[in-house]
Amino acid sequence: MYENEMIEWAKKLFPKHRSITGKGIKESLSFFEKINPELKRIKFRSGKKVFDWKIPLEWNIEDAYIQHVKSGKKFCEFKKNNLHIVSYSQPINKTISKKELIKKIYTQKDQVNSIPYVTSYYKKSWGFCMSEKQKRKLPRGQYKVYINSSFKKGTLDLSHCILKGKSKKEIFFSTYICHPSMANNELSGPVVMNAIIKYIKKKYKNRHYSYRFVLLPETIGSISYLSRFLKILKKNVISGFNLSMVGDERSYTQVYSPEENNLADNALHVALHGLQNVKRLSFLNRGSDERQYCSPRVNLPFTAFYRSRFYPEYHTNKDNFNLVTKKGLSGSFKVIKDIIDTFEFGTIPKSQVTGEPFLSKKKLYHSISQKNNYSNTQIKLRTNLIAYSNGKRNIFEIAKILNQSLKKIKEELLLLKSKKILKFDYI
Repeated sequence: MYENEMIEWAKKLFPKHRSITGKGIKESLSFFEKINPELKRIKFRSGKKVFDWKIPLEWNIEDAYIQHVKSGKKFCEFKKNNLHIVSYSQPINKTISKKELIKKIYTQKDQVNSIPYVTSYYKKSWGFCMSEKQKRKLPRGQYKVYINSSFKKGTLDLSHCILKGKSKKEIFFSTYICHPSMANNELSGPVVMNAIIKYIKKKYKNRHYSYRFVLLPETIGSISYLSRFLKILKKNVISGFNLSMVGDERSYTQVYSPEENNLADNALHVALHGLQNVKRLSFLNRGSDERQYCSPRVNLPFTAFYRSRFYPEYHTNKDNFNLVTKKGLSGSFKVIKDIIDTFEFGTIPKSQVTGEPFLSKKKLYHSISQKNNYSNTQIKLRTNLIAYSNGKRNIFEIAKILNQSLKKIKEELLLLKSKKILKFDYI
């Protein structure tokens, strides 16, 4: 579902040079605002204080390159690959020695053929990025270094929307869109999230829960968003998911909250149950905006969802569509879809029978009792589900305790509902 659209969106946005501010991120946000018009722009002015941070100047770049003076040969041409420039580089136009130049060139020494992604957001600097292999072949002599960039008082932009349901209680999805031409990190999160928005609008027109979505620049964007909406988020959000690097096929990864047992933790845990190559990491391995949503004095019930959390192509030009695939994006979409479907299914199973129900009468248990009957997997699951459906535990929590997939749990719960043994409430 939506796999063709997701890969198409990602490929259209791939060439744009995105940073935490500037033309590239504004254009990328506009792209998604056309796909889902419910997304609305929020702007934070340069210099504005957001908690312990301050919104930086808006940065834009038109061109950059290194040119060997004697031969005229150009290197690190921004217009050929936007990873060649250190993000937020100051403008420069001068001739320097190779010795001076080398100090301003960044490579990935353990991946000699890769161009690294490097930033200098909060300290004035400049630099270029190239492969270690190319750096070793730079000819001797003088070099012209040229960066046509600019800083101005502008805005830090993000987009958000709330799909309102019957309840004010919210399921919150966040992803970032501030990286240049890398497909997994981070175009995969935005395209999966926008597909989820479309899915909810189509499937759940009469939805119970409200759903909040935000596309923002990483770190400074989430901090800015929290500075404006923290009060209402703490009041309404019951479960939050940070989506990052969800486009490859290699693995599935969850980074838990510090508590490791909130509603979102449990929801993602059981949604990943039974999938191949699942990695589960503690908050000690945090890396994206889960840092902000789970930070002290914020403490929102968030978990983080990745595909391959650590992969060789990370923050290099090798993060492309050899890595990100329709199948990878579709797999991530399905995980989130299953979570949403479960929330809308009815989250709290509650027994309608006082005491243990007489299952044999309802043809849900053996009529003949023998020693090994109870070891039957289905019967055991059925009776355990009833035993744990006390109206206090949610489906995700029960599925985690019973070590079962959401699909299996919901199939059995529907059967028990049809026999009037259980009913369902919402959180």
